[in-house]
Amino acid sequence: MNNFDKVYHQLLERIKSEGSFKDDRTGTGTYSVFGHQMRFDLSEGFPLLTTKKVLFKMIATELIWFIRGDTNIKFLLEYNNNIWNEWAFKIWVESDEYEGPDMTDFGRRALKDEAFNELYKTEMDKFKERVLTDEAFSEKYGNLGNVYGKQWRDWIGPDGQSVDQLKNVIDAIKTNPDSRRHIVTAWNPAEIDTMALPPCHSFFQFYVNDGRLSLQLYQRSADVFLGVPFNIASYSLLLLMVAKECGLEAGEFVHTMGDAHIYSNHLEAVDKQLSRDSYEPPAVNINSDASIFEIEYEDFEVVDYESHPYIKAAIAV
Repeated sequence: MNNFDKVYHQLLERIKSEGSFKDDRTGTGTYSVFGHQMRFDLSEGFPLLTTKKVLFKMIATELIWFIRGDTNIKFLLEYNNNIWNEWAFKIWVESDEYEGPDMTDFGRRALKDEAFNELYKTEMDKFKERVLTDEAFSEKYGNLGNVYGKQWRDWIGPDGQSVDQLKNVIDAIKTNPDSRRHIVTAWNPAEIDTMALPPCHSFFQFYVNDGRLSLQLYQRSADVFLGVPFNIASYSLLLLMVAKECGLEAGEFVHTMGDAHIYSNHLEAVDKQLSRDSYEPPAVNINSDASIFEIEYEDFEVVDYESHPYIKAAIAV
């Protein structure tokens, strides 16, 4: 098994064998461990997992969305990227303006009730269409609040001044590479209540050594089956982009987690993934000399990605 899939499978196995059952915000229940670290050396390839298909387009367009400081799902929907839909949809169906059928607990109900699932899909399709075509509706209900992109690019300090954390850290890597302050944080205690979802991947730090740039992420809450494969690839891609911007080689992505958990309704899917062997990891090329802030999805190229099929599982909202 390749090293990337191997360390991820080891985390799945650890949670299965050592995890404690815990109630959670969504009411689903999880098996959880506290404190885990994985390391991915990007000289060995790109850590897009191969024991299930991971959708690179979703990862890349979301990362571009973060980098541009965007917080409205309209940009994502234009790329048919639906990974943030449920949180925006929840805001809409819980609003006083919503007059459609009851969508309470839509995530779990859609899995258990086929008739409700069809109703839910109809309402979600109508919601997405309005976000894409109705500017006023999109502004109000497509916006997720002060989530990742806002904090990365427009952190508001106590004096009201905007801080572009991502631009500042890139400039610092170029001018003072040995600094221990190459940090971007999405965890803004003063604005947690203004976010549709408080940041799970909370802050990250860059490290320069011998011409190589490494990145460590601290993730306070890690949905290991659904979310973590995306997080691994997203921050590895960010590392590639910043390394290119700074004229450095990409080193290690270090993934440190606080509460690492498997949702109780994902256990069957986890077992299916663990039964699979891996393929060789792919490579990712950035075919543009544009600034990181101007990169388009079409500038990325995934080379030789072979994987087992995608495994579907419910998202807990």
